[in-house]
Amino acid sequence: MAGTRRLHLFDLDGTLIRGSAAAVEISRQLGLGAEIAELEHDFLARKLMPDEFAVRARELWAELTPAHVSAAFEGAPWLAGIREVWADIRKQGDFCSVISLSPDFFVTRLLDWGVHAAHGSRWPLPPFTERVDRAGILNAAAKVKIADRLCAEFGVGLDNCVAYGDSMSDAEIFVSVPRSVAVNADHHLHGIATHAYTGGDLREAYELVRLQR
Repeated sequence: MAGTRRLHLFDLDGTLIRGSAAAVEISRQLGLGAEIAELEHDFLARKLMPDEFAVRARELWAELTPAHVSAAFEGAPWLAGIREVWADIRKQGDFCSVISLSPDFFVTRLLDWGVHAAHGSRWPLPPFTERVDRAGILNAAAKVKIADRLCAEFGVGLDNCVAYGDSMSDAEIFVSVPRSVAVNADHHLHGIATHAYTGGDLREAYELVRLQR
């Protein structure tokens, strides 16, 4: 059984959170929707690298508190069935993780939902007294490196991984694993993903690969 165990790798922004992102939800709590939309636009246009996006977001979030983060997390438009999917993955003897470019203080909250591991960009905790360390901000290549580390930790090969994502930051990991599910994805994953899902329930996306070994 150990040789057939799988690791499911989930993106967060646009994937588990449909049509939004952690940064958007956090900014909404601060009344900074327009400002973060401008940063998101520049990021998607590749005018900003992930580390520069983080530095500028940190400037916007000068008044951020843990209460804002909690409200953003609880109010985000999560896909239905996330906890149920992760519970089934555990029942199958498999593993699941979230790897996201978003702040780790947001991403790691998903550990309470039953995921084995949750990795985000390294940020200071709010309320901020420190600057963002650019070296701790993840990018697309870092997602693959973290996946490699998780494979070693769980005793799973990359050839037994399944990736779930929605955008260009997921492309590198999609081409590194044999099965991938484009979830409400944009054009960057066309022709790369082995499966595609559009909708609001992670259980339906998971079902596309659930029985495949």
